[in-house]
Amino acid sequence: MLIIGENIQVLSARIKEAIDTRNAGYIQELAIAQVEAGAGILDLNIGPQKKQGHEVMPWIVEAVQEVVDVPLSLDSTNIVAIEEGLKVCKQRAMINSASADPARLVPTMTLAAKYNARVISLTMGVDGIPTTADGRAAIAMEALIPTAESLGIPYEDIFLDPLVLAVNCNQDVTTETIDAIRIFKQLSDPAPTTTVGLSNISNGCPEEQRALMNRVYLVMLMAAGLDTAIADPLDTEQNEFIRIVEDRDESTPISKLVVALYDATANMGEIEDSQVDMNDPAQVAILRTARMYFNHMLYTDSYLRF
Repeated sequence: MLIIGENIQVLSARIKEAIDTRNAGYIQELAIAQVEAGAGILDLNIGPQKKQGHEVMPWIVEAVQEVVDVPLSLDSTNIVAIEEGLKVCKQRAMINSASADPARLVPTMTLAAKYNARVISLTMGVDGIPTTADGRAAIAMEALIPTAESLGIPYEDIFLDPLVLAVNCNQDVTTETIDAIRIFKQLSDPAPTTTVGLSNISNGCPEEQRALMNRVYLVMLMAAGLDTAIADPLDTEQNEFIRIVEDRDESTPISKLVVALYDATANMGEIEDSQVDMNDPAQVAILRTARMYFNHMLYTDSYLRF
């Protein structure tokens, strides 16, 4: 699985300070660490940067390119900033992102075509994000893919994102996102590439639970056909879950459970109690998290403690 490293993003106070002071050191350290941990692309999220985006994006691109040699994903709502960053990318870049809002869609796709960039395509429009998998697939088929194709963007360069929503606010649609991935993979042959912003699932949840929540949801999304994820490559246990799934490693009780979760999701089922050692807190935590995503357990911040 391709991991797009998420850690260089302006919501981090240290990243914001580094951008404001044009101090590249910490950003470069994070870039190196993410690549060494296995990230195949690095996302550079500078936020809107309405006034200085045209300066900030090329600066951060060049700073990162001084220390790592991987493609970059340019992440901003400032289309001018995106283009200035694309001009200095040494490798074929990715644009994060285009939505089906006409004000955003055509300008972003036009840039992708001009610079031969891949583009993350969000299944949301002017009315927001559809609550159903079918609604998200309709946006992909009726707006995102036709626009990209009309501009000559190769099908394989369109990364469809069904949009992961925070479970503490949108628990009822967690399975719809999984189902959307399934539908996307059936839209054509060859199937489109899929991606998600993984950590959105645990936004606003207790910090000590977030990594587990992300890992479990990633396994379930992989079972539906997910190809890539914007995620934290520094989470070594997440990387281990990916390896377990890809190798079908059932050598330990935890790895056996991870494979069981993958298989259950792939087959539209769920984990049975008999597959879990209820005396092992780590296994019980995975079981509870999966059942919460299946909507068979109500999410609360204390869901792991009962």
